[in-house]
Amino acid sequence: MPAQPRRRALLRAMLALAASPAIASAADEALPDRAGSPLAPWQPGWLDIHHIATGRGNATFVMLPDGTSMLIDAGASNNGLDTSVAPRPDASRRAGEWIGRYARRHLRRAGLVALDYLLVTHVHPDHTGDVGAASPLAANGKYRLSGVTDVAELLEIGTVVDRGYPDYAYPAPIQGAFADNYRAFVQERRRAGRAVERVKVGSATQLRAMGHRPGAPAFEIRNVAANGEVWSGQGESAVAHFPPLSTLARADWPNENVCSIAVRLGYGRFSYFTAGDLTSYTEDGALPWRDILGPAAKAAGPASVATADHHGMFDGLDAEVVRALRPQVWVVPSWHIAHPDMLQLERMFSQRLYPGPRDVFATSVMRENMLANGRLTSRMRSHDGHVVVRVAPGGARFHVAVTDNRDEDDRVALVTGPYLA
Repeated sequence: MPAQPRRRALLRAMLALAASPAIASAADEALPDRAGSPLAPWQPGWLDIHHIATGRGNATFVMLPDGTSMLIDAGASNNGLDTSVAPRPDASRRAGEWIGRYARRHLRRAGLVALDYLLVTHVHPDHTGDVGAASPLAANGKYRLSGVTDVAELLEIGTVVDRGYPDYAYPAPIQGAFADNYRAFVQERRRAGRAVERVKVGSATQLRAMGHRPGAPAFEIRNVAANGEVWSGQGESAVAHFPPLSTLARADWPNENVCSIAVRLGYGRFSYFTAGDLTSYTEDGALPWRDILGPAAKAAGPASVATADHHGMFDGLDAEVVRALRPQVWVVPSWHIAHPDMLQLERMFSQRLYPGPRDVFATSVMRENMLANGRLTSRMRSHDGHVVVRVAPGGARFHVAVTDNRDEDDRVALVTGPYLA
């Protein structure tokens, strides 16, 4: 392109970006975080959502405006380095230990010592922890340490909420050492008199404010979907989307991914949507009911920030999900060579599906994926590091800070925003 038309095109793009209501002027609000400095501590009234990048699976630590804390999943996959990124910060500790230390560190900086909620979206190793004969036993000797159980060894957890408690029988008991280990952890919690609950789809009170810092603005965590049920959008009722198992061939029964928990976090004008490994793939129309992510996204409504669920895999976001959520910020919880899929990135960036600026961040993208999908991965804001969404008091503005995951210094590598919610 000749120089003059190129300059005109650049000017038009800059003017369009400046005119967009989605991004606030940096002069409008002094951000607490600066590149090169440690992440500022959480303060009462702020909502912080930390997408933790261990290279081993999903883990999202949330500090709510009143000091209520929640961890969504604590993955610890044992995949090899041929298909997954190297452990972060390094392999000297298990992924669950790094997650537990991360949460404990940020709780202590806020003057808190315990985790209020652990939300387990579904029971898979990259969300709960993988185990083997070499995995160490917990101090009580009842289960092995990995992922969720490593976190529980380091932090007191108030309430565990998952999709399958108490019998984990729908649609059928999941098999594997990792599942047996998680169930043993739950059984031991119950024997010790500690709280474990089955998710209540539609509820906006199951995950509620604990009031550690009185006077903070109100927030809401809505349980949008799980086990094929989706919030109706009215009150706390839910609608069943899965057909009776008796009408399905055994091979077509719902799997663990499509039973995942989805939640919507609302704070003023800000909203956040995340849904474990929910998918929208219907086996090319043969099993339309398997698209649970679509109804969940529509029930949750537009989001300021959303995760690309199932790690941005091929079966996650379809066009209707992207249209329904249309966030200003996408976060891809990635760590495997297949994360994210090229078509998923096409949809996240698509101006046809919804107009306006948006930024895409990922927790860990392998070099091989970046080379294969370079046309789109080059447009992403970040490819490695903890992705921390920070919402200002009242929920009108937010920014994103990416911090270095090579150590525990929480040093900020990148700051974007502020965005208008």
